[in-house]
Amino acid sequence: MMSESLQHKLDRVRPPRVQITYDVETGGAMEVKELPLVVGVMGDLSGQPKEALPGIKQRKFVPIDRDNFNSVLEKSNARVAMQVPNVLENDNTNLSVELNFKDMTDFEPTAVARQVPVLANLLEMRDRLKQLLSKMEGNDALCGLLDNALTDDSARGEISKDLGVDESPTDTPPAE
Repeated sequence: MMSESLQHKLDRVRPPRVQITYDVETGGAMEVKELPLVVGVMGDLSGQPKEALPGIKQRKFVPIDRDNFNSVLEKSNARVAMQVPNVLENDNTNLSVELNFKDMTDFEPTAVARQVPVLANLLEMRDRLKQLLSKMEGNDALCGLLDNALTDDSARGEISKDLGVDESPTDTPPAE
């Protein structure tokens, strides 16, 4: 008995998504033949690299599959540098943004935001607020203390002074 080809072994382990077959008549009998599918993508997928890439003739094809995708992405040093409107400050300025992608998780919104210092600070404040809210859950003493600190002007002034923050009047009244 003839040993099974590598292609058919791979079919059992990792079935291909695209299978191209054709029917051939040899000696009056119909045979189903399968054509292997090989796709090559040629392109500059590294974005705006810091170092110049070698010429096209010096580059080699890199086999990519789901097992080595992150390592190939890391080796490509994918990077994007751009100027974006600073909508956080409302002063019609631009913000310099440099994004580096080493892993597929770097494309997630929070990972992208963590690469921009202004947004990273906002995410850190959000995380701290989540921690505070989780500590307040079921803790009536802490809720009362924070409520007092927010409603009492003198307590709020002391906290602002301790934190080194200027206490400026806001347009919104304290929460009740």
